[in-house]
Amino acid sequence: MALNSSRGEDPLFLEDLRLTQQITVLWGVFLLGLLFHTQLALMPLFHGLSVLAAHGHVATTIAEIEPVLWGMLAFFILPLLAMVAIVIHPSHSLRLAHLGLTGVYTLLNLFHLAADLVIQPVAWYQIVLMGLLVSVGLLLNRAAYHWVRLHVPHPRRIVPS
Repeated sequence: MALNSSRGEDPLFLEDLRLTQQITVLWGVFLLGLLFHTQLALMPLFHGLSVLAAHGHVATTIAEIEPVLWGMLAFFILPLLAMVAIVIHPSHSLRLAHLGLTGVYTLLNLFHLAADLVIQPVAWYQIVLMGLLVSVGLLLNRAAYHWVRLHVPHPRRIVPS
């Protein structure tokens, strides 16, 4: 798709485009890391080992873990929807909501990293991956913040007529 020459030379348009691309790529990296985090946790199954967590309750039916499954589905779908929404409808309210979403995900990842550090024995390969996911989340927070600020009128950007 060719850029409109009047918009293609506009520095604000180009910065908005750059940030939109940066955000979608960072969400994609985050989702790949999330998938691999789950895959790493299940790899012992392929070597005849158990992956049961010692938290005191073992589910006997799928219905018992259905809320967890729905929660994980929501956790995965929200970034997918965010990626689509920021490309299709980058309104100011969406930018603010997206910034809030990235903040929530960063906090959840920090809590998850802390929980992974408490579970014994510590799976250091998971800690490294979670550290990477937290770092990607912080980059996502930064990009989302700049994306919101770009949309807010700033005195230095006002061109006198």
